[in-house]
Amino acid sequence: MTWLWILLVILAVFAAAFAAYVHNNLTYDQKPIAKLPGCGFAEKQVTLPDGTVLNYGEGPKSGAPLLLIHGQGVTWQDYAKVLPELAKKFHIYAVDCHGHGKSSFCPEKYSAAAIGKDLIWYLQNIVGEPAYVSGHSSGGLMTVWLAANAPEWVRGIAIEDAPLFSTEEPEKKNTFAYQSSFSLIHDFLHQTEEKNYFDYYLQHTAFQNMIGKGWPKMVEALNAYRRKHPDRKPKVWYLPPSVNAIWVSVSDPYDPLFGETFYDQSWFAGFDQAEALARITCPAVFLKAATRWNDDVLMAALSEEDCQKVCSLIPGCRRIDFPKSGHDIHQEKPAEFVQAVETLL
Repeated sequence: MTWLWILLVILAVFAAAFAAYVHNNLTYDQKPIAKLPGCGFAEKQVTLPDGTVLNYGEGPKSGAPLLLIHGQGVTWQDYAKVLPELAKKFHIYAVDCHGHGKSSFCPEKYSAAAIGKDLIWYLQNIVGEPAYVSGHSSGGLMTVWLAANAPEWVRGIAIEDAPLFSTEEPEKKNTFAYQSSFSLIHDFLHQTEEKNYFDYYLQHTAFQNMIGKGWPKMVEALNAYRRKHPDRKPKVWYLPPSVNAIWVSVSDPYDPLFGETFYDQSWFAGFDQAEALARITCPAVFLKAATRWNDDVLMAALSEEDCQKVCSLIPGCRRIDFPKSGHDIHQEKPAEFVQAVETLL
């Protein structure tokens, strides 16, 4: 009987651990968001003079303003993991860029210059004073644009793994982002058979080659979850958050026409990256995630050479490396990310 009880206890512990694992896989993105109201965060909207809308999250007045600019394909709530800690020392403003979340979907606003102009207005009329700015990925590109073009409104910047120079010709075609995302968006917009981008993505993404034989089973599980929970972000119960985050980001409110501007380079009209970097005068820190290659394809935001070029162009730029982190540093290394941003103070 003793051995039977021991076996039952072991099975119960295993079942509880397994249930916790599955629960975390399916709810990991919602738990941090659910905490935000209790930390003093509220979602708001402002209508710009031309009628377009910027959606944003604002935290309590705990210090100097910090503007957060998310990466492509997600929303301001992508920062949910780090917002409570950041809010202890900053007054947080986290925006949805045009073409994302609840902000306006206006293709004429899908460029660095157009978004930048609206963010300057936002700093002047909503924030009301110069702010620190931290941007991730394409949001990091916007951070560079703001620091170069509105220096009087930017106190300091944290550039989180922004794809500087790797988004330019001809280098962009040898990046995983171009091959797995921007070219896919371009193909989707130039076909007529499939109307839903998420479904098209599942049929054509390069991830299916990386996963191999398990891909059909995974797609079946994703679609089963979508049918059962049409109001939730799609996930697979047996996949960890680092993988489910892919489907979550693809299913976030996002205009594929925004991605098309990275394919045809129109997003960069009038935005010379090297020239802009050289004009930055405020304190700056660059957060570099791991650099990985698959043969000659860059599996990271930017190469080591590009990162060195970025830091050499910004006077006094400080570099902080995250060699064990993927592209989303604020998601994978939240405590270290907060510490890095706080160095601006």
